[in-house]
Amino acid sequence: MSERLVDAWYRGAGWLHLLRPLEHVYKNVVARKRNAYLTGKREVWKAPVPVIVIGNITVGGTGKSPLVAWLGRWLSEQGWRPGIISRGYGGHSPRYPLYVQADTDPQHAGDEPVMLAQQTGLPVAVDPDRPSAARRLIAAGCDILLSDDGLQHHALGRDIELVVVDGERAFGNQRCLPAGPLREPLSRLASVDAVISNGVIDCSRLPVESHCMKLTPVHWRHLIDDVRYPAHQLPFSGQVHALAGIGNPQRFFRTLTNLGVEHLPRPLADHHRFTPTDLRFSDNLPVVMTAKDAVKCRSFANERCWALDVEARPDQALVDWLAKRLEAL
Repeated sequence: MSERLVDAWYRGAGWLHLLRPLEHVYKNVVARKRNAYLTGKREVWKAPVPVIVIGNITVGGTGKSPLVAWLGRWLSEQGWRPGIISRGYGGHSPRYPLYVQADTDPQHAGDEPVMLAQQTGLPVAVDPDRPSAARRLIAAGCDILLSDDGLQHHALGRDIELVVVDGERAFGNQRCLPAGPLREPLSRLASVDAVISNGVIDCSRLPVESHCMKLTPVHWRHLIDDVRYPAHQLPFSGQVHALAGIGNPQRFFRTLTNLGVEHLPRPLADHHRFTPTDLRFSDNLPVVMTAKDAVKCRSFANERCWALDVEARPDQALVDWLAKRLEAL
């Protein structure tokens, strides 16, 4: 996705009206696909265990994956045996379903599934056919499933739908692709169970339960030996190179600024395929990156490379609401 187009979506550039005929076609295709599942024309597989979908209706990063990681850890603390389902975007495995572990090659599994396996220690399964991944996890003993970025994947039935919204960028110009950043019209929010804002936006007019969370830097992690330092304790001094191949690189750069890190920003495309060349600079400055990028760089990282790990911190009202919903399942 070009940075110029994304910028146009969120500042409401006038020239986007030229794309509205294509937006109309896109919305019709999306509506027909969803209706096919809702009316029974296409099969929806209902798992014998609860399924929680965590997704978004906008293109790009919203903080969805950190929420999946938090939810997986929280469910484990409540006595559940959760497993995580992913499409594995950017990965190409010779076979599916692919059972993902912390050391799985991200070229096979995709960057986010490997990151989630590393951060949670939970079973993770990747398959373009999400019901197939679900069956693999159930066979492994999971009694509740989290479908990461599964909102638009209707073949897998779900008990709870959670939508994560970027509290800084919200819904942009509120138009669907390619005239805007929406994967589905805003009206889709009326049918989900809750909207979770990563940051603070006015959700009072949304026709759905709404809550807030924030992403909190936790620690710096040295890529070559996994040594960790608290986020407020910088393990380097002076200027750094900052790499971000995520949906919203500017959020990462603002986090660095808030931590007092003077950086040279290098935004990259979401799911950028890193090579050793990306880590080579004409100086010896430290190189910092996101946890998602780190899984692709670890095999060729050098002693100057650090990852900043962040965690989702939902408000207590969301925790209480989830507990009640799970009791009712």
